[in-house]
Amino acid sequence: MIVVEHISKIYGKNENEVRALDDVSFSVRKGEFVAITGPSGSGKSTLLHILGGVERPTQGKILVDDIDVYAQNEEKLAVFRRREVGLIYQFYNLIPVLDVVENMTLPVLLDQRAVNEERLEELLVLLGMKGREHHLPNQLSGGQQQRVSIGRALMNAPAVVLADEPTGNLDTANSREIMELLCASNERYKQTLIVITHDEDIALMADRIISIQDGKIVRDEVIRA
Repeated sequence: MIVVEHISKIYGKNENEVRALDDVSFSVRKGEFVAITGPSGSGKSTLLHILGGVERPTQGKILVDDIDVYAQNEEKLAVFRRREVGLIYQFYNLIPVLDVVENMTLPVLLDQRAVNEERLEELLVLLGMKGREHHLPNQLSGGQQQRVSIGRALMNAPAVVLADEPTGNLDTANSREIMELLCASNERYKQTLIVITHDEDIALMADRIISIQDGKIVRDEVIRA
């Protein structure tokens, strides 16, 4: 599903050079749930942004379903980001004047495509947001807002879901619920799920843990086959 080949990311030049990623290579199977762990500044978020087509690597390449992501022109890369990748962040980034359904369907509408009402209904049920379809973000709890951001990421039926500390703003109970929802989505839709986390309990829910330190992979361990 995903092949990462000798990815490096360098910021600055000469004495100001910072190597955020240093010759990183690995592959991810279709439908696999991978947790990426490591200390702050290790390169985890940079790697996630490169996987999602958000930030170009300095060296190396990313293949998704045999497509060389960064060999595409900017127009095709933008389509790849909208349709093939679902991004979930620690900060919910919901539009405050849009309700639950409007926030969830925004990526589809921006892509000038019709909303799949059956999928929308299925996601509302999966996320436990039935009955709150027309609530604004300020009428929702933090956990509910993160559910909406997950729904927005899943609305386009992406092949890959990338989550950067998706439970970082939530308490323990809500964190567990959000991760269970992501696992349920991963299983139901056979999506490849990659989650960045500092939480060891969350990492242990994954099929595999990849640990990064100083821009290099220091651990790649299968937890469950």
